[in-house]
Amino acid sequence: RPEAWTLLLDGTPQSHVDLDDPEHLEFEYMRWLGHLTDLAAPAGEPLRVLHLGGGGLTLARYVAATRPRSSQVAVEWDAALVELVRQRLPLPRRPRVRVRVGDARAVLEQVPPGSFDVVVADLFAQARTPAHLTSVEFALAAARALREPGLYAANIGDGPPLRHARAQVATVRSVFLDACLIAE
Repeated sequence: RPEAWTLLLDGTPQSHVDLDDPEHLEFEYMRWLGHLTDLAAPAGEPLRVLHLGGGGLTLARYVAATRPRSSQVAVEWDAALVELVRQRLPLPRRPRVRVRVGDARAVLEQVPPGSFDVVVADLFAQARTPAHLTSVEFALAAARALREPGLYAANIGDGPPLRHARAQVATVRSVFLDACLIAE
């Protein structure tokens, strides 16, 4: 069994998982997300994290390794991907990571208010984020799912002239008082 895997969907890298070192985050955007979870609470303190978009569960593995008593839910719409990850990239026995197959927005809208410390949206169908996952209503549902102070982080794919990214920043700023954009 190789110690590190890169998950490709349609030839595009989606996740990189190092089974021997879950704290290793290969992709830059994943390192940013990892850093944000590091800042969400004092080091080692458990977090309640909702991952919208599971992929290879890279960030969930990172949180489980750096904050062992954390409780996490990962939502992935692709049942075949979830099965592949369970077979080829199994989670260690101890982490508290539940994986649900379903639509991220539908699951997000069902969680009780104040259920999570961190909500991460890393949602793509091919190279795009579906429109129903980029709306003000989606951002409001994410805000409702967070307990104070809470952290919402979204991976946004875009290229020049950054129309989609600008629209997403405006959407997030219409819901959250504070926002930060990290970009290349």
